[in-house]
Amino acid sequence: MSIKQYCYDGSRSFKIGKCQTDETSLCADRADAEAKMAENNDKIDKLQAKLYAEKKEGVIFLFQAMDAAGKDGTIRAVLSCLSPHGVHEAAFKAPSSDELAHDFLWRVAKQVPAKGEIAIFNRSHYEDVLIGKVKELYRSQANARRINLDKVIEHRYEDIANFEKYLYRNNVRTVKIFLHVSKDEQAKRFLSRIEEPEKNWKFSGSDYEERAYWDAYQEAFEDAINETSTEHCPWYVVPADHKWYMRYVVSEIILHTLEEMDPQYPVVTEERLETFHAYKEELLKELPEDYSPKPSKKKDKKKKEKHKDKEKEDNNAAEEN
Repeated sequence: MSIKQYCYDGSRSFKIGKCQTDETSLCADRADAEAKMAENNDKIDKLQAKLYAEKKEGVIFLFQAMDAAGKDGTIRAVLSCLSPHGVHEAAFKAPSSDELAHDFLWRVAKQVPAKGEIAIFNRSHYEDVLIGKVKELYRSQANARRINLDKVIEHRYEDIANFEKYLYRNNVRTVKIFLHVSKDEQAKRFLSRIEEPEKNWKFSGSDYEERAYWDAYQEAFEDAINETSTEHCPWYVVPADHKWYMRYVVSEIILHTLEEMDPQYPVVTEERLETFHAYKEELLKELPEDYSPKPSKKKDKKKKEKHKDKEKEDNNAAEEN
């Protein structure tokens, strides 16, 4: 079992009604999930440092979900390990009048990361084929007379797929994550927001009103995922009823993506290393004569490993004697 079971890359059809929202097949329990996520976060942190240094490829981690599925908490828990350098979050809410005056991808294109950077999309261009589809918002927006409104959503699927393909061909990956929560679990989380004073600010009447469109949103998610899943820009459908499991799986997705990108620190040329030596000599002249540079962590690690190997050899020799 692996995260591949949650991946939709165009090779199979996605049926939202057949995907469990409460399964936890990759972990024994919550403690196991949290321990694994801590290990993943350490690896993610190291890979991000290499990605930022190499500056050859960017990546978008895009989150979509029904209300109360846990987007904000997951982004906080999983991605707080990242350095602020080279990382930014973009939250896409209802478009402004300025954004509506442009094409629907205009506001998204402005948030595309540079090479070496990570962008976290909290909602995204998919809002235009989710709420835009369910509420038919495009019908009340300004459109040229030549636009066939009955074809708008179909054309947007095509535009989104082409946009993501364009980004991939220009060194930016798009990894799309759908946090799949059940209707019952959403109700429980809404009740928690109502009953607990410190969570009151999270709840609004519009959240409850949107539940009336639950089935329509489920259909919209299913259609969007099927229409835009590709090998290079896949969707991951993550069970979201157990927050601890959802966060662990998301950490696995992010780690898998960065490992596949395989960023490396830039190699310094011999000529440049020679200039480093000259700089080092000049800097040492400015410091007291008794100054001794600290050994690098890498050297310390090798020294410790060498000591362990020697200790192991001595122990083996003692056992033989």
